[in-house]
Amino acid sequence: MLKMNAMKTIYVDKRDLLLHLRRRTVRNFMDFLILSMLRKGALSGYDIITIIFKNFGFLPSSGSVYSTLYALEREGFVRGLWCGKRRLYTLTEEGEKIIEAASASLNMIENLILNIFKGGD
Repeated sequence: MLKMNAMKTIYVDKRDLLLHLRRRTVRNFMDFLILSMLRKGALSGYDIITIIFKNFGFLPSSGSVYSTLYALEREGFVRGLWCGKRRLYTLTEEGEKIIEAASASLNMIENLILNIFKGGD
């Protein structure tokens, strides 16, 4: 790892870079990731954390997952219901519309990411 200054770090080791980008991407797209996961069925916050760990190789903070779930619930994209001691979240019709729109835009999203790494060419 090379330190450019106190605030910026360039990751030289490819594994460090990929892990950093994976974490950053998951954090930045946590809402879409959760909506996408809920397409497959009801999940608790703990289930979501476990799936992220399994699929991306790191544990997101419970605070970031639960605050995202609460925000999605306030916006009407998910519905949370208590099932015993667990709160299970399901996708609402509005949440389904959002994730469908994002899925329909995958080519544009891929091109955006490619442009970022190519320097905007």
